[in-house]
Amino acid sequence: MTEDQPLLDDHLEVGSCERCPALVASRTQIVEGVGPIDADLLFVGEGPGASEDERGEPFVGRSGDVLDEALRDAGLTRTDVRITNCVRCRPPDNRDPTAEELANCRGYLETEIERLDPTLVVTLGKVPSEHLLDRSVAITGESGDVADVRIAGASRRVLLSVHPAATLYDRSQRDGFFETIATAAELTGTGSVDGSAGDGSRGDGQSRLGEF
Repeated sequence: MTEDQPLLDDHLEVGSCERCPALVASRTQIVEGVGPIDADLLFVGEGPGASEDERGEPFVGRSGDVLDEALRDAGLTRTDVRITNCVRCRPPDNRDPTAEELANCRGYLETEIERLDPTLVVTLGKVPSEHLLDRSVAITGESGDVADVRIAGASRRVLLSVHPAATLYDRSQRDGFFETIATAAELTGTGSVDGSAGDGSRGDGQSRLGEF
């Protein structure tokens, strides 16, 4: 597969890529998006962490457990949604991907979004929110907001969310995160939302992950 070749047709996979030397050196494998290719709901994270790099699937570490719990509360499972990342290779020391790395992987993400054509895209954290909205985002304050954004040649509805890891560092973020996932289910007409959320109490303070 050459640098300019698009995602593979059958499973929306990159297959191989050498565009980012630091990520190539850091990764164990390319972490592809997972889930149905006709899902109405697409979650976009920042990039693989250690657990994701080891297992080859997005959001399978502790933050993935939180996401799974929020999905269950909204009447959904992973088999109902698609989950992907802005970059598909683990950055060294779990640092944020650079602007160049995000740009290098942007075509893969846009092709995935175009082919999936989801009803709603949910950005999990500051990095994917800013990447898709192309502006600065104060994610704690804007979590739960919906924006119309032109992506891959079409207008897309994008729901901003804090990263599920934020709930591990600051329990006051928990209810807000669960409510945002419930909103995603409502906006796409999926799941069986009963209005419940997580058992933490939502506070007004920002967590130390609030801007990530």
